[in-house]
Amino acid sequence: MTKWAQSLIRISNYEVETLQKRLADITTRRATAEMRIAVLDAERELETENARACPSSGRLLEAYLGGWKLRRDTAQSDLREVESEELGARDALMSAFEELKKFEHVAEATRLSQLAALARRESAAMDEQAIRRAARAG
Repeated sequence: MTKWAQSLIRISNYEVETLQKRLADITTRRATAEMRIAVLDAERELETENARACPSSGRLLEAYLGGWKLRRDTAQSDLREVESEELGARDALMSAFEELKKFEHVAEATRLSQLAALARRESAAMDEQAIRRAARAG
C-alpha cells in the first residue's frame, strides 16, 4: 500500500473514531435527559399523591405543578436538542465510514494494479529469456 493511501486511511480512521466518541457522549447526554424527565414525572406523581393525602397541601400543588411544567418543558427542549445533535452525529459518522471505505477501496485497487503490472513485467522478462534461449539453441 502506498504512503498516501496509508495516510488517508489513517486520517479517516481517526475521524471515524472521533465521531464515534462524540456519538457516545451524545448518547450519554440523551440518556441523562431522558432520566431527568422520568425523575420529574415521578416527583410529580409523588407530590400529587401527597396532595391527595393532605388536603391542606392541595393549594400548594397548583404552584408546584406550574414550576414542574416549566422544568419539564426545559428538559423536553434539552432532549429535543440532544436528539437533533445525535441525528447529525450519526449522519456525520455514516459519511466518515463511507469515506473510509472509499479510501480503502482505492488503496486496494491501487495495490492490485501494482501487482498486475509487476506480473506483466515478470512475464515479459521470462518471455524475453525464452526467446534468447530459443535463438541460441537454433
